[in-house]
Amino acid sequence: MGEKVAAMGFDLADRRRYRDKLRQCLEGLARLLEEKRFDRPRNLMGLEIELNLAGSDGMPSMVNAEVLERIASGDFQTELGRFNLEVNIVPHRLSGRVLDQLAEEMRTALSYADRRAMEVDSGIVMIGILPTLTGADLVSANLSAADRYFLLNDQVVAARGEEFTIDIAGVEHLTCTARSITPEAACTSVQLHLQVTPGRFAAVWNAAQAVAAAQIAVGANSPFLFGREVWRESRPPLFVQSTDTRPPELQVQGVRPRTWFGERWITSAYELFEENLRYFPPLLPISADEDPLRVLDEGGVPWLHELTLHNGTVYRWNRPVYGVADGVPHLRVENRVLPAGPTVTDVIANTAFYYGLVRALAEESRPVWTRLPFEVAAENFDLACRHGIDAVLRWPRPGRGGTPARVPAVRLVRDELLPLAAAGLDAWGVEPADRDHYLGVIEERCRRGVNGASWQADTYHRALERGLDRRSALAATTRRYCELMRTGEPVHTWPTGIA
Repeated sequence: MGEKVAAMGFDLADRRRYRDKLRQCLEGLARLLEEKRFDRPRNLMGLEIELNLAGSDGMPSMVNAEVLERIASGDFQTELGRFNLEVNIVPHRLSGRVLDQLAEEMRTALSYADRRAMEVDSGIVMIGILPTLTGADLVSANLSAADRYFLLNDQVVAARGEEFTIDIAGVEHLTCTARSITPEAACTSVQLHLQVTPGRFAAVWNAAQAVAAAQIAVGANSPFLFGREVWRESRPPLFVQSTDTRPPELQVQGVRPRTWFGERWITSAYELFEENLRYFPPLLPISADEDPLRVLDEGGVPWLHELTLHNGTVYRWNRPVYGVADGVPHLRVENRVLPAGPTVTDVIANTAFYYGLVRALAEESRPVWTRLPFEVAAENFDLACRHGIDAVLRWPRPGRGGTPARVPAVRLVRDELLPLAAAGLDAWGVEPADRDHYLGVIEERCRRGVNGASWQADTYHRALERGLDRRSALAATTRRYCELMRTGEPVHTWPTGIA
């Protein structure tokens, strides 16, 4: 939620007015779609990376304001916690040497930010969840100093009406409570944007949902939370629970959480925006002056402010995005599945895998979502989060009448999904050398059974075997992770164990 909002209270009239404006925005979106006003295909992609700040001891650093002041670049901005930053990479056309170009831009930006952070005894860490974070770090006093974060926190807490319960049973069982949404700040991700035409939106979104589990299986990088080893990718369950406005009574009634995978395949982008209005009460009922229907009547393009703001408070793993650039509206699929890190090479490999695979699957004559029940795709996502690269998923198999069969994720990726991703990158016009280099990183992870999460867990257990206590082992794992991250070598090549 990047909008700048002022801290304020809301009364009953504000909420009624906002709901009316949301309905007007939805009608405006329907008219734009019907009148075919959207941007032509441009093959544009964008990339955002959420980052952690940690000191030389591996512990979180609550200094994002000081670091941002030293970075002094509009490409970097705050995120929810004072130990978070976000970097935005400018949109690129998916063609040619785009992957190497992205990698070079990321290295330059992150290296510069890391040097500036070191001026305040801190450093940039690309990781899904910082292993050394504790519940004591994730309190409202450590929200970033921006009105929008305090306002969002107040509204989510008010909607829930009681403490948040974090309860995740994995390798170990973690239970705790929180009085604010600050635990959400532990989750740092890579967000991949793809601009698509309305006619292609549903196919791309469905494809992204279908492959979310494979993305997590090969890219998991968040095995620790508040000093416990839980799921291999612990961000999704933490995000669900730390933003859950439903008290237990509404949960058992089947009311949907604000962070969710979804419940069906779609046929148009409109369906997702309409669902967001139908299922989720507004959290930030801030109404703009724009009359979207009048703007349309006068031949203009509305910004749909209320719809965009509301959409940003519904945390789908693949989110629909409406935007306006140079006076022309466009739609994007925002993929929010992946954790940050471990290295730039790993991030770009995950990026190549996603964009190639989505392109190929969206253009299949018999799409995978016609053969894969949605509930199986959701179950796959859960299994991949729990087990990471060791997950066993269900996928439609040749020669089995299309019925999903169980297959180890690494075999599915190596035998079926990587060739599809390569074909998709060819269709985008990506240079073969880039294609082979970055997809080769994914192949090697599968061959060796190593990703960020497995490396962290193995290194942590070796530290315990050397006699370190839990807290010291997590700190040593984090310090070693940071050291190897700065080499730039992909995680499947990292030696396990602490130096």
